[in-house]
Amino acid sequence: MSFPSVLLRFAGKLPLPLLHALGSALGWAIYGISPTYRRNLRANLQQAGYTDARTRREAIGAAGKMLTELPALWFRPHAEVAAMVRSVHGMEQAFAARDERKPLLFLTPHMGCFEVTAQYAALHMPITVLYRPPKMGWLDPLMREGRNRPNVRLVPADVSGVRAIFKALRDGEAVGFLPDQVPGEGEGDWAEFFGRPAYTMTLAARLAEREGVRCFLAFGCRLPRGRGYELRVRPFPEKLEGESATRRLNRALEDLVRECPGQYLWSYNRYKVPRGARPA
Repeated sequence: MSFPSVLLRFAGKLPLPLLHALGSALGWAIYGISPTYRRNLRANLQQAGYTDARTRREAIGAAGKMLTELPALWFRPHAEVAAMVRSVHGMEQAFAARDERKPLLFLTPHMGCFEVTAQYAALHMPITVLYRPPKMGWLDPLMREGRNRPNVRLVPADVSGVRAIFKALRDGEAVGFLPDQVPGEGEGDWAEFFGRPAYTMTLAARLAEREGVRCFLAFGCRLPRGRGYELRVRPFPEKLEGESATRRLNRALEDLVRECPGQYLWSYNRYKVPRGARPA
């Protein structure tokens, strides 16, 4: 067993309040060390209209917590992780759709603890989750091990994974993935996100429009002092007249972010131009 694996497994045994305290310190350390990180975070917050210091401070700490909570979510027993969800709001419609054997699409942006949403859902239904391998190769097997829970099927973000997503929907099952990742060339369209064009994933946008699919946005809101998470599930909004599928998706994400702006990953370069893609 490699040293990083041993270290992550040990960290997974630490209490969640301690992991979140360490994460907050890590977030501030990265913010202080990296000018690029600091510039992206501040610029994205300003673009969205969040210029107050309180939201910025919360976002800095939340970005670190997103990292340090991972060992607990990956290497603790499934039931123990699900028990970290202290309350659930808005899941009733999703359960009703499940009981009717309707295909379910859960979109979980880089907000709060998105890792816990699939694990909670897997206690109640099979779910196929689309993921991208991390850039650090040594982390990939650990991530797959940690996310490979009962009722969770991990599929890569490639042609085979997309096929698995469509099959799960045809079978009346649930699927989930991150809708605010910047896609590759030819996999997105330009649509406004907080007033600025962002290259937006067409797969998520079009699946949400697919006939019969019940689409929901979900995220795990972190509770203060590491007490756990509050799972919030919101129905996908109706399409406005003349609105594109990708703009509808971004509008839904904007509404979700406004519920808890300090827990969105503002340091993510949401407005970058993928290699080969034509600028907006």
